[in-house]
Amino acid sequence: MTSSSTAPEEAEDHVSTTATTNMTVDADTQRTVDSIKNIAKNIREASSRIRDTVRTLRQSGAIDELTQAIQEAVIATRDTTQEISATARELRERGIIRDTASGIEETAIAAKATAETVKGAAQQVKEATPKTAETLREVSSKSKKTKNK
Repeated sequence: MTSSSTAPEEAEDHVSTTATTNMTVDADTQRTVDSIKNIAKNIREASSRIRDTVRTLRQSGAIDELTQAIQEAVIATRDTTQEISATARELRERGIIRDTASGIEETAIAAKATAETVKGAAQQVKEATPKTAETLREVSSKSKKTKNK
């Protein structure tokens, strides 16, 4: 039921012998072993390609350029942040922020007062409308009578 090392897998008895030992394993186990060996081979090949790629990148100067570009971007960001901070500090020290906030508050108060005044005026118009209409009818009626005479 065992096979020799010249026939590693036989479908009929599902048994094979590994090349490194004289152990007998079934076909499923052998496929698992072969799969693991294949994975190991792929890892070695990928590692070699990565090593070659990194070497090429280093020799071409691409890594140095990328590093310098990142450094320049960080410096620009830092400088911009410092400028914004200095400008905000200056505005605060000159009282512009406080004055602006006060102006906004005063504008809000004035807008509220204006809204109340308009609301009151609208209410007065609403209340006066029937009286105004009656007065206009009376004036119109008197005017017609005066013309007819």
